[in-house]
Amino acid sequence: MSKDVIIACDFSGKKEVMEFLDLFTEEKPYVKIGMELFYGAGPEIVREIKKRGHKIFLDLKLHDIPNTVKKSMAVLSSLDVDMCNLHASGTIAMMEAALEGLTRPDGTRPLLIAVTQLTSTDEERMHKDLLIPNPIDEVVMHYAKNAMTAGLDGVVCSPLEAGKVKGVCGEKFLTVTPGVRFADGDVGDQKRVTTPEKAKELGSDYIVVGRPITAAEDPVAAYRRCVKEFLG
Repeated sequence: MSKDVIIACDFSGKKEVMEFLDLFTEEKPYVKIGMELFYGAGPEIVREIKKRGHKIFLDLKLHDIPNTVKKSMAVLSSLDVDMCNLHASGTIAMMEAALEGLTRPDGTRPLLIAVTQLTSTDEERMHKDLLIPNPIDEVVMHYAKNAMTAGLDGVVCSPLEAGKVKGVCGEKFLTVTPGVRFADGDVGDQKRVTTPEKAKELGSDYIVVGRPITAAEDPVAAYRRCVKEFLG
């Protein structure tokens, strides 16, 4: 099973992201295109970055009625991304519909993963704001099992939950983990975080790293450090 570092390219437009990617003259990092960039630059930014040779995780976190998600996934599949996602809280039926829409006529499709709980959500907020009384680990595992039942490839979860997800869903079930910071870095607005090296130990298959790389004084050096700590 391949593992990789995915850079969260949370920029507002084409100029910023292309200037950032131009810094990488030797590597072609796996990149995440989220809502900010996709809404700011449109689908064409996906095509342009793909032409440059980058793998793309399209992070739009779809969550709607099953038929709407199915049709939307069919559109996203035509962009030739490598991975996309939705919210596991949208139900098994929605996830099954998404998978159907994402699958091309020839049977190929991008990886499809489900968001369990956002890494900015801690147990207190989950209880008070979302009225979910169960422990957060229990909720994440339940959502992960639902995603597996629906036929998805894995989940987005905290690195702190990656090993437990593997224990519940098996080693082949992918764990894509944001909430990764360097030991000497700022955690920002994340609640459930760890380092690249620790994420590897805990069972993460892919780590998603944004500001520790994109806001670094030397982004290429920060990326290489992250790769070394996670893959080395």
